[in-house]
Amino acid sequence: MKLKNIIFSCLMCLSTTLMAEEWKAKFLTLEHSQSRPCTWAIWKKNATLEKVPQSLKARIVTDTKYWLWINDQMVVFEGGLKRGPAPLATYYDEVEIASYLKQGENTISVLTWHYGLNGFSHVNSGSMGLVFQAIGEGVEICTDISWRGDVYEAYSETGAPRPNYRISENNIRFDAREALDGWYKSDYDGHIGDVLAMDVCQSPWGELVKRPIPQWKDSGLRDYVSTEMKGDTLYCYLPYNCQLTPYIKLRSQEEGLTVKIQTDVHMISDSHTIRCEYVTREGEQEYENYAWMNGHQVWYILPKGVEVLDVKFRESGYGADFVEPFRCNDELLTELWKRAQRTLYITMRDNYMDCPDRERGQWWGDAVNEIGETFYCLTTPAQQLAAKGLQELFGWQRENGELFAPCPAGNWNRELPSQILAATGFYGIYLQCYYSDDFSVAERNFDRLHKYLHETWQRDAEGFTILRNGGWLWGDWGSEIDQYLLQNEWHYLAIKGESLIARRIGRTEVAEEDERIMAQFKDNFDKKFWTGTCYRSPDYEGETDDRVNALAVVSGLASADKYKSLIETLTTEYHASPYMEKYVLEALFVMNANTQALQRIRKRYGAMIAMKEVTTLPENWMEQGRPIQPGEPIVNAFFGTYNHGWTGGPLTLLSQKVCGIEPTSPGFRTFRIRPQMGDLKEASCTVESVCGKIGVQIVKKGRKLTISAQVPLGTQAEVVFPSGKTVLLEAGDHIITK
Repeated sequence: MKLKNIIFSCLMCLSTTLMAEEWKAKFLTLEHSQSRPCTWAIWKKNATLEKVPQSLKARIVTDTKYWLWINDQMVVFEGGLKRGPAPLATYYDEVEIASYLKQGENTISVLTWHYGLNGFSHVNSGSMGLVFQAIGEGVEICTDISWRGDVYEAYSETGAPRPNYRISENNIRFDAREALDGWYKSDYDGHIGDVLAMDVCQSPWGELVKRPIPQWKDSGLRDYVSTEMKGDTLYCYLPYNCQLTPYIKLRSQEEGLTVKIQTDVHMISDSHTIRCEYVTREGEQEYENYAWMNGHQVWYILPKGVEVLDVKFRESGYGADFVEPFRCNDELLTELWKRAQRTLYITMRDNYMDCPDRERGQWWGDAVNEIGETFYCLTTPAQQLAAKGLQELFGWQRENGELFAPCPAGNWNRELPSQILAATGFYGIYLQCYYSDDFSVAERNFDRLHKYLHETWQRDAEGFTILRNGGWLWGDWGSEIDQYLLQNEWHYLAIKGESLIARRIGRTEVAEEDERIMAQFKDNFDKKFWTGTCYRSPDYEGETDDRVNALAVVSGLASADKYKSLIETLTTEYHASPYMEKYVLEALFVMNANTQALQRIRKRYGAMIAMKEVTTLPENWMEQGRPIQPGEPIVNAFFGTYNHGWTGGPLTLLSQKVCGIEPTSPGFRTFRIRPQMGDLKEASCTVESVCGKIGVQIVKKGRKLTISAQVPLGTQAEVVFPSGKTVLLEAGDHIITK
């Protein structure tokens, strides 16, 4: 047996031993369950407590989602994460439950939903089940054969069409004629069957990993902004594009009538997204569909014989809050920032997503842009999602060093080289660690990172990166893509990020090696790629690629003497999609072409903002907006999704460059305020750092610039005026004018 196999076997044995020691609970399943897609099950336990402890944390595991009640009170609305910290691992939740318990008899009830399908953000274990463990002072409540359980037959899948194959969630059909009303309550007297139990270490779920992100926010049931009945459909308008579960209360004249519920994005880019069906029994009834959807409208398509008594929705989402928005005297830029914030939030849940409707995949081109935005528009718990995603990226690394995305994934395994280089580089893992002041994910995975950048990738004698197709040679949507130069710049940025991490965590030998590689690359860069007016590969025959010229600037490869020509290039070439546009705009700010950067933003994003009906940003550029008729899907006006994670890059730049807030040490413990206002007169924004709230307001009148700054306790700010004059600020509130 090879040494690596022996080591792997020993590690697996150790992992199994540790798991057996840590988990007293049993893995429960049901004899008559075949773990088919969209299998729902109910689980119940009565537990008697002599005393309620001050604190009691329950560990809960299932594939894939669960809802928890204790003593008739809902404790968790949609717990659990999609599987995949590694190919053979499953997340578990840890939930504080002491406040829901009482002395004497307690009823614990769990509803589980087994997706049973692979997707672009989930790997199916093939087995439904439950593990529940709560052990504390004088208390031990663990899943075992004393629990009761049954498949909940009222739930099933709808017929065709089903959601896009990239999505692991199912369309749900709920038949109220088979409903077990009040099954989770203490006084329920219906029959619930027997369970099967086995040791956790023998379960099909592999290693159990603690959930690294917060539970979802839950608004409770809310009224729609307005409703409108047209034909057989009740159109319900939401306050903005959000993640939601729809609710209906109705009266049916007979049983067996089908109510269809979907949002205005049920059909997008020739594929379908999540919808549901409710089959009535006779009389009054109510139903909330637990599979989240998104959109600006919810449509209830009603058969004859059904009277609607009430409709509501529950908004849920990632467990972080919005910070105060960026504002300026340009309404377009203010609205763009606001929509970018909304777009980011709707593309966060179990993982960063490209979009919440068509794919829900953790594509790393999108995720890198989203990481940058997260620090400028959400509170600090949001930062945990990037660390989770990066840990998953390395957890799925192949033996040969390759990384691929999206992952976790059960039906995708192709590497997109440029996107992975972005994730493993300066704007990905390094930015996440530096801005959060948490280098743990980089330190844990540093050898994996190094293997990918230096073994998977090869360089030629001049120090340039040898072009790799990977699984999909993709640089960006659109045309005029200089792939060879693009990959070289992304690889350079990745090595730059690794070198900075290596210095931070004490891997000096790697940092020195990276710095030698970068020096050789930089020495030869202009000789190979500079034409005298722009950068391009010698064999590239297309129009000048704005993307590669932008990356030359933001990477530091382009020297200041070339800025005049590069500004001309970046104000005349328009090939980047919204994904790469962020880097083009950033390059203009780096070259201090601030007004040109703002003008390019207005030119490229203006048509999006003209769509007044939309609160999020689309996947691709729009030539012009058009009004949407009542009942018409808003998505008809777009190519692709109208809520795409990669489009919000200007949010970062409006806060980071226009208002000028950038960290100069990890976690914003020291930071710079260097406004680049361009043609703006006023601007303000807030950043919630790990050290506290940073606030900036800038007012420009003629040649006079007034900056109001809020500096958190324990930090220091350096204010840099356009003249170059600097002022150091300690903690507190300040107003300075130059």
